[in-house]
Amino acid sequence: MLTRPAKRILMISTHGYVAAHPELGKPDTGGQVVFLLKLSECLGRMGYKVDIATRRFEDQPAIESLNENVRVLRFPCGGREFIGKEWLCDFIPEWVEHAARFIAARKLRYAFINSHYWDAGLAGMALAERLGLPHFHTLHSIGAWKRDNMDEPPDVLERKYNFARRIRDEAAIYAASDLVLATTEEQKHVLRTPEYDVPEEKIRIIPPGYDDLQFFPVSAATRETLKADLDATGPIVLALGRMAHNKGYDLLIEAFRVVARRVPEARLLLAVGSTSPSPRELEQIDELRQLAHTHGLAERVLFRDYIPDDQLADYYRIADVFALSSRYEPFGMTAVEAMACGTPTVVTTHGGLWKMLHWGRDALYANPFDPEEFGHALATVLQYPEVAARLASRGAETARAKFTWNGIAQQLLGGLEEVLTDEPTAMAAPRANPRPGTPVQPSKVTT
Repeated sequence: MLTRPAKRILMISTHGYVAAHPELGKPDTGGQVVFLLKLSECLGRMGYKVDIATRRFEDQPAIESLNENVRVLRFPCGGREFIGKEWLCDFIPEWVEHAARFIAARKLRYAFINSHYWDAGLAGMALAERLGLPHFHTLHSIGAWKRDNMDEPPDVLERKYNFARRIRDEAAIYAASDLVLATTEEQKHVLRTPEYDVPEEKIRIIPPGYDDLQFFPVSAATRETLKADLDATGPIVLALGRMAHNKGYDLLIEAFRVVARRVPEARLLLAVGSTSPSPRELEQIDELRQLAHTHGLAERVLFRDYIPDDQLADYYRIADVFALSSRYEPFGMTAVEAMACGTPTVVTTHGGLWKMLHWGRDALYANPFDPEEFGHALATVLQYPEVAARLASRGAETARAKFTWNGIAQQLLGGLEEVLTDEPTAMAAPRANPRPGTPVQPSKVTT
């Protein structure tokens, strides 16, 4: 007989600014945080209590409630300052100690742990071992794939991204996890390579989801009204997200030269700011402005600051075509959100999403490293209304069919059923403690 699992889930995402109302665009705070919050909220609506465990730094509260079923738990490590996700690994053991003490002191019992990204994977692996819980690890991105798709010298990449440590730790996390959750078939292929050698039976493909109550199509008349309200009249190519080199906004400006030749009235809207940009982010935005000026596009490229979440869907709706131009993109959640809003979309072929879409029906896809190819794809949508109408309609249908949070949550819970069926005692008895005889003491951390 299977042991009935507890109706509480532990999500772990240790880096960035995880909060009930996150400021997307802040360092290491983007699509992964949205994924985490939306999935947790959906599981909460299904009747689970969800604890989102993250790092406490700066002046953040120890506990923050999202709603009656979902809360954020913050545990300190590495001091009070922000630490980038590439280097947080050094402080995860401290984080685990605080988290384990909190869980023991409150006698919390979880059905499973779902960790997100490799730093949290280290934490999830350690806690799962201590608590005797199933551990599902969601990749979000893979070190070896990112390394192989970056166009900087190897020594520069190593200094910036800590790839050697990351890839070694990822291999250990994947080996110890009960299930490894990839977002695309392309990620699954990387997991099967000798560098990771994850058994196929441990891999599940569960893509990110989107909120279909927030992102949906509106009428043409409403779109025109929104265009006027947001000062974005005329044919608009939109790209939005955090300011990062891998997002390929410079490649998009190069491609927009083609669009400008074919559709002279078109404008490119780049919403790539944040509420508190770092000096490097400001420098990168200045570089984009200079690039637009160099190509004679200064009047045709519109720069917007951080877009609040409550305005995000309307920005997708004012676009005549959305561009995902990343040099490297594990999935591409912004493209799915744009499709869901009925906006024709052109997607990079250097990412995971494009293989899940039908070219010419759901979206177009092109190589952003080829400005002519990517630019002509964008211009085709703007010049041919029948193409735009088909992509708008079928793209929205595909988004609803494949990527809503309810379906994603059901797939995650299905993984739990598989693990319980394969390991009927997994919930009944804890796994061996890595330090036998060492009790977990109640936390002295302020909570």
